Amino acid sequence: MKLYYSPGACSLSPHIVAIEIGMPVELVRVDLGTGRTESGEDYSKINPDGYVPALALADGDVLTEGPVIVQYLADQAEDKELAPAYGSRARYRLMQWLNFISTELHKTYSSLFDSRVPPDCKALFIERLAQRFTHVAAVLETQPYLMGEQFTIADAYLFTVTSWAPHVGFDLSPWPVLTAYQSRVAARPAVQQALAEEGLLK
Repeated sequence: MKLYYSPGACSLSPHIVAIEIGMPVELVRVDLGTGRTESGEDYSKINPDGYVPALALADGDVLTEGPVIVQYLADQAEDKELAPAYGSRARYRLMQWLNFISTELHKTYSSLFDSRVPPDCKALFIERLAQRFTHVAAVLETQPYLMGEQFTIADAYLFTVTSWAPHVGFDLSPWPVLTAYQSRVAARPAVQQALAEEGLLK
């Protein structure tokens, strides 16, 4: 399998999950500015939408969208318990979190990265992001991970998007539980390996 990624982008989430489950993947770096892979391949031929991640399977099929890819990976190694069993109530709770992170956090961050967005609009997005993180922090005040005691694919995704805060000038210090969560997830060997492989460790 090939995982198309850009360092520190949302593709970091499936990268972490692949390492957590011991699934070997070939990393293919994508320059999102040029739309080319490190070998010069036109990335739009892999994913016409142009963004990462994309997971090319052995049979030639390609999966896109991070929340889908991490569920696919988790289901390849059910014994690792990174996702509850498909069809269970807990699995729907997991999908609830993946959708929340994708639509309420990830997409709000996207506007903060866009230099074309006026400052007053960015202030509104920051306010919205703060409201959403207040909700997340309230959950993490009562348990170490989003789903409880067990690290799951939702945590790989939340860790990834939360790590973008310094890059857009968003201050996480009002939520000490979030910074503690970041440190706790960052200490996982799989996370450290993924960060190292993407050149993100200082």
